[in-house]
Order: sequence, then C-alpha cells, then structure tokens
Amino acid sequence: MADIRELASGLQFPEGPVALADGSVMLVEIKRGTLTRIAPDGQKSVVAKTGGGPNGAAVGPDGKMYVCNNGGFEWHEIGPLLLPGNQPADYTGGSIQRVDLATGAVETLYTACGPNPLRGPNDLVFDETGGFWFSDHGKTRPRDRDRGGLYYARPDGKTIREVVHPLDAPNGVGLSPDGKRVYVAETHTGRVFYWELKGPGEIAPHSSPNQGHLLAGLPGLQLLDSLAVDSAGNVCVATIVNGGITVISPDGAKIEHVPLPDPLTTNICFGGPDLRTAYVTLSATGKLVSFAWPRPGLRLAFNA
Repeated sequence: MADIRELASGLQFPEGPVALADGSVMLVEIKRGTLTRIAPDGQKSVVAKTGGGPNGAAVGPDGKMYVCNNGGFEWHEIGPLLLPGNQPADYTGGSIQRVDLATGAVETLYTACGPNPLRGPNDLVFDETGGFWFSDHGKTRPRDRDRGGLYYARPDGKTIREVVHPLDAPNGVGLSPDGKRVYVAETHTGRVFYWELKGPGEIAPHSSPNQGHLLAGLPGLQLLDSLAVDSAGNVCVATIVNGGITVISPDGAKIEHVPLPDPLTTNICFGGPDLRTAYVTLSATGKLVSFAWPRPGLRLAFNA
C-alpha cells in the first residue's frame, strides 16, 4: 500500500479533485452539493453550492471551474462507510455547470444534448482548444438504468454533441499526452476504451460496437470510476471494490494496482511543483489523501 498522507477528513463523498497552482486542492462533495477547497494545511472552505450531485470538475480556459452535476443520489450509511444509491426522489436531471471561483456564482451551461436530457454527467477533461469531453453515466432506478454516452462541448453554452452512444455506465475521461486519444472507463464492465481523434471533438470510427478500441478489461469484481493520465501516458483509473488506483500502460500490456484503504476510491489528480504528487479521493470514508507518484502526472490544458 502507498505511503499515504491524510489531507482532509469528514468530507461528504468527495470526488473530482483538482490540484491548483496555490497548493490547494479543489474537490466536490457529492452528498453535500458543494465545491470545496482544501488548503495545504487541511482547512476546508466551501467555494460554491451547486446543489444536486457535483461530480467531475476541471478548470476551463476562462479560469472558472466546470462541473459535471449528476443530479444526486439516494444515500446509505453502512457502518463507517457512506455509499451512493439510486436516483433520488428529488432528482430533476443532470447538467454541466460553471463556477466563478472568486465569487462562488454558479451558472448552468447544459441540461440536454438536442432532444435528449443529460441524465448523470460524471467526468470531464478539456483539450488544448478549450473544448471539453464529458461522460454521462446515467442514473439507476430499482428496476432499470440509463444508457450512457460520451459528449463533446464548448464553454459557450451553445455547442454540444453526442459523440459515442450507448456506453455502459461511462465514468472517467482523459486525454493522451499528445491529445490524439480520448479514454473512457466503463464502471460496471471494468473496461477502459479509447478512441483515436482526428480533430477537436471528432473521433476516427473503428469497426467495433462502440467505434472504439479496448485498452484493458479487468478480471473479477473490479468496478472503475474516474481517471487521470500521467506523463508517460499511463491511464490511472480509480477502482471500486478492489479499492485503489489501477495503472494501465498506453498499449494495455501492463496493469498494476496501487491499493488504498477505501473500497470506493473514486478519483485521482496530480499536483505539486513537479506533478509527482497524487491526490486521491477516498469517498466512502470521506477523505482526501496524497502520496508520491513514480512519474510526473500529465499537465492539464488549463489551471487556476
């Protein structure tokens, strides 16, 4: 197990960590419905109240934080663990939100793609042109669940396109170091797919059911959550049940697992002056932890 440092505890299902230039880490608290800053000394402060279920987060070209809002969950406490459940009774839909980090003002950019409402937006990543890829994980109900997809949108609030549909509970999204691949982790299948890109928001179709390529499929009961890519092109995907970070090489030939003390390890980002610090959300136990990463992470297109 990694030599971890606990940075903050008592969080209400943290996700979407973003390491900022000042040394703080921004994350969401899904149950609390907030965007929260964790200072280097561990002090917690609410930056914005998004409502619903804020999930993935990323800094855009305007320095504002863009948030995938999944619309919330039913919640269950099992001993010391907090677990998300089905679509809640007060669910009104999913959305993409933009947060002004200076004022805390929240605006909604997207609630639908054409005639199709967003159900449970989950994770997002910006490319160098200022557009962003995001996954819609969908929602689960007692007898059925949504089919998800991969989308591309611009921060103007007017340009959104469904690129791949359907996918089975798509979750984490990331780009390769050269920006020529987009990766998506499917939660329930334990698979990571990638699509070759021929331009911003444009995939090169492949002769497979979802037009993508299978990078890796994990054996046994291992569910996949959000992900980040490191500077060597490894896909570092948070793993549920078998809690930890699963590291998959760019060719899918090498798979390593970094175990962590939470069955719902949900997300990872890289920070520090050399990007060699991994920040990970341990969601069921409500913690943000950090530990040294053997390689620098991949520098994101934008930061604040």
